[in-house]
Amino acid sequence: MKRVIISLLCLTITSAAVHAQNTATQTPPPPPVEKKVDPKAGKFKFKDMVHDYGEVPEGPKAECDFEFKNVGKSPILISEAHGSCGCTVPQWPREPILPGKKGKIHVVYNTAGRQGPINKTVTINSNAQESPVVLQIRGTVKPKPKAETETK
Repeated sequence: MKRVIISLLCLTITSAAVHAQNTATQTPPPPPVEKKVDPKAGKFKFKDMVHDYGEVPEGPKAECDFEFKNVGKSPILISEAHGSCGCTVPQWPREPILPGKKGKIHVVYNTAGRQGPINKTVTINSNAQESPVVLQIRGTVKPKPKAETETK
């Protein structure tokens, strides 16, 4: 009798599990929500979206500018810019960039204690047609010379 009850219990659990999987696979996922783009909105045109520092020494800050032009029909207002980590700090124009005008995103990378490859991003959120925009910095931080690290 005990075996019959255990067998029925196992059969019930297996049946419920199979039914749950079938129900989950029968429901199609919702369609992706398409972002509506305002054709009259501002539009970024960056001179370069990737900056390669090459080899930089450890210690001093590495800096670069990402220059852009608003090639859209409305002003661009950048609401926020952030680096992929705390060592990458962007500065951006707070005033609207009018159509036909230029602007720049200034990026500072702190090389102190960060030997090796640089591969970081800066994400720009704005009211432009394409938002967010992702910029990239790369390069290599070379370690300080041994004599310099030993004297400290």
